Amino acid sequence: MSQAHTPRQIVAELDQFIVGQAAAKRAVAIAMRNRWRRLQLPPELRKDVTPKNILMIGPTGVGKTEIARRLAQLVGAPFLKVEATKYTEVGYHGRDVESMVRDLAEVAAGMIRNQLRQEVQSKAADRVNDRLLDLLMPAPKGWEPEDAADQERKQRTREKLKARLIAGDLEDRMVEVAVEQKTASPVAMFGAPNMENLDGDLQSFMEKLMPKSTQNRSMTIREARQVLMDQEADALIDRSIVSEKAVELVENSGIIFIDEIDKVSSPQSSHGPDVSRQGVQRDLLPIVEGTTVNTRQGAVRTDHILFIAAGAFHQSKPSDLMPELQGRFPIRVELTDLTREDFLRILTEPKHSLTRQYTELLQTEGVTLEFTADGLDAMAEIAFQVNRTTANIGARRLHTILERVVEEVSYQAPELDSKTYRIDAAYVHDKLGPIAQQEDLSRFIL
Repeated sequence: MSQAHTPRQIVAELDQFIVGQAAAKRAVAIAMRNRWRRLQLPPELRKDVTPKNILMIGPTGVGKTEIARRLAQLVGAPFLKVEATKYTEVGYHGRDVESMVRDLAEVAAGMIRNQLRQEVQSKAADRVNDRLLDLLMPAPKGWEPEDAADQERKQRTREKLKARLIAGDLEDRMVEVAVEQKTASPVAMFGAPNMENLDGDLQSFMEKLMPKSTQNRSMTIREARQVLMDQEADALIDRSIVSEKAVELVENSGIIFIDEIDKVSSPQSSHGPDVSRQGVQRDLLPIVEGTTVNTRQGAVRTDHILFIAAGAFHQSKPSDLMPELQGRFPIRVELTDLTREDFLRILTEPKHSLTRQYTELLQTEGVTLEFTADGLDAMAEIAFQVNRTTANIGARRLHTILERVVEEVSYQAPELDSKTYRIDAAYVHDKLGPIAQQEDLSRFIL
């Protein structure tokens, strides 16, 4: 992470996308800055400075996941969201807890691969042009000797074709390209349902044993260019470098967001579902404390991965977690319920606010939406009231409300004569009033 990202600057960036929740934003901003600070320490001290993991407590739809996701995008960190409930009943229907680290390593490998593709793009483009020329001027079947005049004539033709190819004059010409076909997974071929739990080297070995097949597909040069670019870029990238950098990125910058942690927190019990929940906590503990996980990219140490856990804690409380696990999440932040004013701000303030999204979508049809102040107030009030009287799903309620408000315009947009629509309070109440007033109906529709 760049030194330029101070905690204040991180919070300012997050403010562009997420309304309120200042305490949570400050906590993650400090955690990110501490990562940079750690990298400035001497190596012998650096290895002992572990991240201060964060526990976010708050109802659904108030921004817990979005804060973590936007933070990772801002600092360029590999990010993975998992749900704790996926790891219940391990050995029966659940997933191995270590799979989260393996999945994060794949995310990091994808990021590194994209970075390296940018570096080899120029060289790959030259190789793509050569392959396209070969497709446009296929070699004759069999061996046929050519004299100097034939070779010179062929070279002149190739140069002319290359000039037209680079100029874009041949983009609609059809060519046949060999495309690699996806084969059956190791699970299907080897009957290994727990393939993901195997050692990383063994996974790679088994994948190499799987047969690869190609199929010729007819496509335009425009389409072929992208297919060949992917093939050539991958051929120019050293896989060992991808793996090495991916492991380093995960170990120093990785973020794992564990949602619904409250669903596996419960008082200790000797029987019933609590046994499974306690098992998930016990499996999570070494990962969070620091262990080595074998992945396809190599062995990954989890000591310095930042873990952010989140939960509503309606039926339980953080103290119901195992004491050892509680100690690994020393930073506790509580996210508050959204107020009517928060809903109003969410509709307008974020960089990619919901109203802007709908406005831009319909503008592609030549339809202009105008959201008036009283119309925005009406939607915020309805969202607030429906959340109070039915299930509280936070800001997600606004997605449903806006969809209902613009549904008719969106459906008729291509055939509308009038291309400007004002979404005012009267319009909002006309579309939502009867539904919002009937609690039973709003429970299922809004």
